[in-house]
Amino acid sequence: MKIENVVKVMNFHSLLRVDSSKKNAEKFFEYEKALNEFTDNILNNRNLLLDKKLLQLDKNARPLNIYIGNDLGFCGNFNTNVSTEARRDENCDKIIIGKKIIKNNQDGVLLAITKEEYKENIKEIERILYDAITNRKNSEINVVYNHYFNISKIELTRKRLLPLPERGTDKKTYKEDFAVEGDINDILINIIVLYLLYEIRIATENSFASENIMRQAITKESLKKIEEIEEENERMERKIRKNINFKKTLENLTNVNNKDG
Repeated sequence: MKIENVVKVMNFHSLLRVDSSKKNAEKFFEYEKALNEFTDNILNNRNLLLDKKLLQLDKNARPLNIYIGNDLGFCGNFNTNVSTEARRDENCDKIIIGKKIIKNNQDGVLLAITKEEYKENIKEIERILYDAITNRKNSEINVVYNHYFNISKIELTRKRLLPLPERGTDKKTYKEDFAVEGDINDILINIIVLYLLYEIRIATENSFASENIMRQAITKESLKKIEEIEEENERMERKIRKNINFKKTLENLTNVNNKDG
């Protein structure tokens, strides 16, 4: 199969995914906003008595970083940039999502899965997060991925998930009342773990949008280059055929002149 046909197929698949993945990422922007408001409401509600020390991580512990790449190639620096961050980060625990992220000979890798395996490993990710919080194993939790802002802006992003951002002075005071059954502090930890899982899901979906937009742009540029090469090859072939025909014409003229002579 010609490489042009392979690239055309890849470009077609990317085109199909680009619109849906963009809409999905933009939908998750709204989810993230609602999630942050909900979490802020719980943590800063005057009617809830919470032990905020539960969320005070050990500043002397190792960070926990989640790196999100993809499983497929043909994405330029998409995976390279994330892999570089994963290699550069030392003395930290790591969760790696994406087959193309380099993970060989790396200390601290707690879990390494493909993007395709992500959904079936959510429980394991949840266990790691719960352990990190309840046993104060990590000083902070970050996610590293390619963030889709819009179709013309995709940037490698390192986002801190924990400790939670400091509450600004302009934030409203929440006074909604809650009916709580059970230990409110256990509920708080589960809410925070749920918040982290959703943030990772949001980053994964956002990364998927970035991946398809980047692949579509690269395959489009590759097709353009292939067409330019093929046009140049056709010009060369025409030139060669023209030279061959010219040579044959000269030979025929020579033969005719020899016979007349």
